[in-house]
Amino acid sequence: MSFSQALSGLNAQQSKLAVTGNNIANSQTVGFKGSNVQFADVYAQQVGLGTRVSATLQDFTQGNIESSGRNLDLAIAGEGFFRFQLPNGDIGYSRNGQLNLTADGRLVNSQGAQIMGFPAEEGEVQAGGDVEPLTVPAGDLAASATNELDVSLNLDAGEESLADENDNPPFAVYDNPNNEPPTGFNAAETAEAVASGLNPNQYSYSTNATIYDSQGNARNMTMYFTKMGDNDWRVDARISGGPDGAPNYGFANIAGENFKFTTNGQLVDAFEPFDLVISTDATNVATVSSVENGSTNNEFNDTILAKQTVKIDFAGTTQFANQSTVNDINQNGYTSGVLVGTTIEEDGTVMMNYSNEQSRAAGQIAMVSFRNPEGLNPSGDNLWSATASSGPELVGAPGTGQRGLIQASAIETSNVDMARELVDMIVAQRAYQANSQTISTQDELLQTIINI
Repeated sequence: MSFSQALSGLNAQQSKLAVTGNNIANSQTVGFKGSNVQFADVYAQQVGLGTRVSATLQDFTQGNIESSGRNLDLAIAGEGFFRFQLPNGDIGYSRNGQLNLTADGRLVNSQGAQIMGFPAEEGEVQAGGDVEPLTVPAGDLAASATNELDVSLNLDAGEESLADENDNPPFAVYDNPNNEPPTGFNAAETAEAVASGLNPNQYSYSTNATIYDSQGNARNMTMYFTKMGDNDWRVDARISGGPDGAPNYGFANIAGENFKFTTNGQLVDAFEPFDLVISTDATNVATVSSVENGSTNNEFNDTILAKQTVKIDFAGTTQFANQSTVNDINQNGYTSGVLVGTTIEEDGTVMMNYSNEQSRAAGQIAMVSFRNPEGLNPSGDNLWSATASSGPELVGAPGTGQRGLIQASAIETSNVDMARELVDMIVAQRAYQANSQTISTQDELLQTIINI
């Protein structure tokens, strides 16, 4: 008579209860994946010798994704793992994306392991580059001078021409790069127009745009549109505002030629974007023209601003018999900004958000997939390590290949089904009791034989 079958059953059910207990204990562990025990029967020469635990398989099915309201909480929607570098330099993989930002800008989990990804240079992610620990720089974002300005508007075709009998505009302006009034123009009126702008009876329509200089000072650019004839308009402008002591810049016919419209009210195709140079000449006279005058700096109040070139595009401008109105104005300059927050996009891009409403990428979180994730070795602290059974890591961007997307401000809960685990625990308990009863029964039989 053998007790081995019952003992094997006890050992197997003890392993089952241990795995079930571990699943229940981690039912609230973020990113935890439950496990299941597989049994195999044991035979020797057609005689059953009981059972054994053949494998403990991990269940990598998706857990529920719940909103956490925290910017640095990440969940994976789909397959894949985050890649972490441990403090000792080892690599681990996890489904737990609860991150913290350290004082030196490292993105780490609660155990100090740093999440890894593709770095960014000058705000651009280096796709396909080396994977390295990600950091978020804490420095300010430098100001950027405007070098592109897009303006789209409609000019009222019903406006009357304001040109005189010599086709001159109704105001005196500088009209050459030497800052000298053309013959017949009044220098005093010219200076007044530069300093304070035109009078309403000197133009047909005006609008404003904000541009930024090399130090991030906001400057007001006023554009004056004057109808010079049928389907013929000119645009003049001045730049004012900014820091104390900043000069006003005035210039004439900034496009270098008048707007020409077709009979259908469309800007002629030949009108191309043009460059304007904002600078001061050797005598420190503030000018803006479409011709460079050799100046390299603007000088005022002992402050030096870099010479500024702005490409202006009036694409989409029309001349219809409707009220003159601006449809769209866009420019690419901005003032300096301080870091006010960090967010993470679905594709894993870590965005640095600044007080000037600009955002820059600090890098992109990498995702890792495995041919056989069930072969990963649990190493504790919500981490797995690769094995020969799992195969090598396959690194890529979120949403590519078999890698899922990242959902920010959310966590993936444990995939443990408590109801199922409790049922499995009851079944394992009954099996354990049954195997114990087998031993008791065999003990009674053995005692009977001894007493014969």
